[in-house]
Amino acid sequence: MNDRLSGIEEFVAAVEAGSFALAARRRQLTRSAVAKSIARLEARLGTRLFLRTTRSQSLTEDGQAYYERCQRVLAELDAADASMDAARRTPTGCVRLSMPVLFGRLCIGPLLLELARRHPQLALEASFSDRRSDLVEEGIDLAVRSGPLPDSTALVARRLGVQRMVMCAAPAYLDAHGWPRGMDELAGHQGIVYGRGGQIKPWEFHDARGLRVEVPIASRFCFDDLQMIASAAQAGVGLARLPVWLVADALREGSLVQLFDEPQPFGYELHAVWPSTRYLPLKTRVVVDLMLQKLPPLLDAG
Repeated sequence: MNDRLSGIEEFVAAVEAGSFALAARRRQLTRSAVAKSIARLEARLGTRLFLRTTRSQSLTEDGQAYYERCQRVLAELDAADASMDAARRTPTGCVRLSMPVLFGRLCIGPLLLELARRHPQLALEASFSDRRSDLVEEGIDLAVRSGPLPDSTALVARRLGVQRMVMCAAPAYLDAHGWPRGMDELAGHQGIVYGRGGQIKPWEFHDARGLRVEVPIASRFCFDDLQMIASAAQAGVGLARLPVWLVADALREGSLVQLFDEPQPFGYELHAVWPSTRYLPLKTRVVVDLMLQKLPPLLDAG
């Protein structure tokens, strides 16, 4: 039985990836190993599955027919595995995660500790980085990403919510410089802005029609860390545009105040992203499920 299955997963991966090299990365093998496995499969079947050139590969007629049958067989095997996994109802194994530094530390970290308490057989390996990882190449099971996602057939995304943004400032700043009551009153105020690599991120809003608008702001302070921007705002040196999840406690305590209600709230979408697969393992699914349960109210707190 093992001989009959040998090479099938590599063959299907090569078809779906469009190249032996990408299939090898997804399977965590070398390109040579994938090529040899498929060559042995072709020899066993007595037919060519691929037409290969130095620049491209395509399926033969026999290859297309064989791929469709293999796809169904692997789907049945995945369903059987999923059934056994669900029957056990015990998440086991290691989930490798990647997430933005500050949001990961403040919002997702506590969820991971909760998961660890719930599921003693679950191992978690988390990378806190604002760099966008290559999930397939780096062997990452699950990533949390903020902002728009590129089109990709290699990844699956689940929307977790929207990071609602607020304009805020310390009472001391407002006492000294006045209280802007809308977007059109921000001019002339001192801002604390986010910037990286010489690029300053403008403040963005939705107008009454729901259209995105950018508001220029004068600034003496530019940081590439949201926590530092929040601290500077609490120190009274200027206005800040920050996500609600970061400043919810400061708004409740009064060290920061929200300046005005916006015509339509503005925010950045947050997604859970994982490599495309026929079957999401239980160990990964429990992480996604807890995020879906806990993060939406946190993103819009305040």
